Amino acid sequence: MVWFAGYSKHIGFYPKALGIANFKKEIAVYKSAKGSVQFPLDKKLPVGLITKIVKFRLIENMEKIKNKKK
Repeated sequence: MVWFAGYSKHIGFYPKALGIANFKKEIAVYKSAKGSVQFPLDKKLPVGLITKIVKFRLIENMEKIKNKKK
């Protein structure tokens, strides 16, 4: 549902495009792209924001599964 990658100066977080688009305001303080956001290593990791995005992605995936079964 989401992916992480470690780099020398940041942690890459990849929740797909909708995961970024739905939290655009909260993510605005970080460097981001269509499907990713970079959390700098010298700042505290925004665990609450990450949790919200993961929960959003979980609901999104559950809806896809539900719709495929119909």
